[in-house]
Amino acid sequence: MVAMMEAMVRPRTAKVPARQPDSEKITINLGHVDLGHVDLLVAEGLFSNRSDFIRTAIRNQIERHADVTRQSVARRSVELGLRHIDRASLEAARAEGRMLDIRVLGLATIAADVTPELARAAIASLDVLGSLQASPAVRAALADRLR
Repeated sequence: MVAMMEAMVRPRTAKVPARQPDSEKITINLGHVDLGHVDLLVAEGLFSNRSDFIRTAIRNQIERHADVTRQSVARRSVELGLRHIDRASLEAARAEGRMLDIRVLGLATIAADVTPELARAAIASLDVLGSLQASPAVRAALADRLR
């Protein structure tokens, strides 16, 4: 019984995969008057903080221009959301003699086990509207193909 209790409270030593962040930090510059308006709205309780105001304003603009976004996504053949590019899919493309043109609106991730050589051999172009997560070596190898 004691051994079972010790096993239950013993910390786990297995590696937990690192969680990908679900947002990215940006920096903006606002004029003093605009910032004052934001702070006033926060002080009045309409928003919990400046970031809440900015996120809401961005979402409102995205919603306001949703038709333009939908048309552009369809015209440009862009994938919405998350696109994970793994080693197996790049090796398959290379084996078939194809080069991939990847377009993502959201987050594109390139697996950590993808080598710079494999990325260059299989990716013709990479157009990411949002964020790209890849090793520095893969980013450097694809620098001339990033848009």
